[in-house]
Amino acid sequence: QVQLVESGGGLVQPGESLKLSCAASGIIFSLYVMAWYRQAPGNQRELVAIINSGGSTNYLDSVKARFTISRDNAKNTVYLQMNSLKPEDTAVYYCNAGHRTFVEYNYWGQGTQVTVSS
Repeated sequence: QVQLVESGGGLVQPGESLKLSCAASGIIFSLYVMAWYRQAPGNQRELVAIINSGGSTNYLDSVKARFTISRDNAKNTVYLQMNSLKPEDTAVYYCNAGHRTFVEYNYWGQGTQVTVSS
C-alpha cells in the first residue's frame, strides 16, 4: 500500500520559514518524480516545486529564490524548505509522487495546512 505522509505545516508570520516533509512508503522512491502542490480556497491546485530522481528541480515563478525542494532517497523523503513566507503562500500543501516512466502510478498525500498571517 502506497502512503505519502506530509508533516511540518503550521501558522507562521510573514517573513518566517517552514520546512515541509513527505515520507513515502510502498514505492521504489528513486523511480519517482516528487513534487509539492498547493491549493488555496477557491483556487485550483498548482504545482509549486518538482524534483526528479537525479535531483533536477523546477519551481513556480512566485516561489523561486524563496522555496527549495530536496529529496533523500535513503530516507524515502522529500522536503520543501519555505523561506520569506508571504500571506499569499497560505494553502494546503500536497505531496505527489509520479513514476518516471509509468504515468498511471501517481499518488497524493493527505495535505498539510500552511497559514501565513500576522
